Amino acid sequence: MKTRAIVTVKGLVQGVSFRYHTLQMATSLNVAGWVRNMPNGDVQACFEGDQEDVQALIDWCRIGPRLASVDRVIVEKEPFSGELRGFKVR
Repeated sequence: MKTRAIVTVKGLVQGVSFRYHTLQMATSLNVAGWVRNMPNGDVQACFEGDQEDVQALIDWCRIGPRLASVDRVIVEKEPFSGELRGFKVR
């Protein structure tokens, strides 16, 4: 089953290569979408793909890369669109 999620990661998540590592994980899981830094210090991402792969990427976001300190992850499920191709850092 295909799914889409908008994910907001809160904590010390900027300046620790969070976006780069998210790109690497998404690519390895064959998840499409994007990730970007937000002005308030959060990282926001959109993931589309197989439900198991998207969930694995969300679970990874709860930990993040070695230098990150994740306080909270907010997940908003949306209908799968299929419009995203590849994964981009914005």
